[in-house]
Amino acid sequence: MIKVGIIGGAGYTAGELIRLLINHPDAEIIFVNSHSHAGHQITEVHAGLYGEIDMYFTPDLPLDAIDILFCCTAHGDTRKFLETHPIPGALRIIDLSTDYRMAGTTPSFVYGLPELNREAIREARYTANPGCFATCIQLAVLPLAGHSLLNDDLHVHAITGSTGAGVKPSETSHFSWRNDNISIYKPFTHQHLDEIKQSLTRLQNTFRSNIWFIPVRGNFSRGIFATVYTKCPEPLDEIQKRYEAFYGDHPFTFVVDKNPDLKQVVNTNKCLLHLQKKEDMLLITSVIDNLLKGAAGQAVHNMNLMFGLNEKNGLYIKPSAF
Repeated sequence: MIKVGIIGGAGYTAGELIRLLINHPDAEIIFVNSHSHAGHQITEVHAGLYGEIDMYFTPDLPLDAIDILFCCTAHGDTRKFLETHPIPGALRIIDLSTDYRMAGTTPSFVYGLPELNREAIREARYTANPGCFATCIQLAVLPLAGHSLLNDDLHVHAITGSTGAGVKPSETSHFSWRNDNISIYKPFTHQHLDEIKQSLTRLQNTFRSNIWFIPVRGNFSRGIFATVYTKCPEPLDEIQKRYEAFYGDHPFTFVVDKNPDLKQVVNTNKCLLHLQKKEDMLLITSVIDNLLKGAAGQAVHNMNLMFGLNEKNGLYIKPSAF
């Protein structure tokens, strides 16, 4: 069994990660660290886990007792943690913050998008989980970059659920504000743009175009619905073949014939992609669950790769029928 530790265990992403790991056939949770909730039962925070776990949050960090550490910490805190704690030589780490997603960081992390870096993740000691928007948008366009077809600006409109803002209450995540409401934030400047550009440039070193990204706050709890459009003269049937070949052996990303909706992916680790064209303009629709494919589910997928397991272990989860 893979012995697992989690730090930053009180957030939404950590709650989903705990849920997945409880039911993972090859993993055992040894500790869930949280200073703010130390001594409290995990189910006091993650009430949906009643009857599934009887552990308590702990302030302790028995790193020698685990094989892998998941960092569900606030941005900046993983770096502080690694700089102030001795890390056992054999310990593997998956960081779900932004701290180590960009190349050139020390220590070096592999960028944990399996559809891009699967073989490198298999060999990695440290893996940086991608951002949720970054996952959804990259999966929409990686096959284009892989065939040097990104030669014009990318226009992205993506709407995310309120869980994307994290568990800590804020003005724009309060129910009274968020319900029956919609708004944009960080237009053209979102922090996930850097990692998106990094991946696209790696696949297509001639990529110099702009990415015009408008993030939107949605009045629902979870999921990301992204539409991406760009000029691409290649015929749609040829583009479709390229996408199907690119993702053909990846177990969670699918090219579908009909426009997808959020309910098809919420509570799953799937990404659904749909392609359509109007003259030379290609439109790609991409949908994921921000807490699973965009965070905890992808982290478990990365753990499976790092330990040589079946990629789908612990991730056989189905969407709601309604």
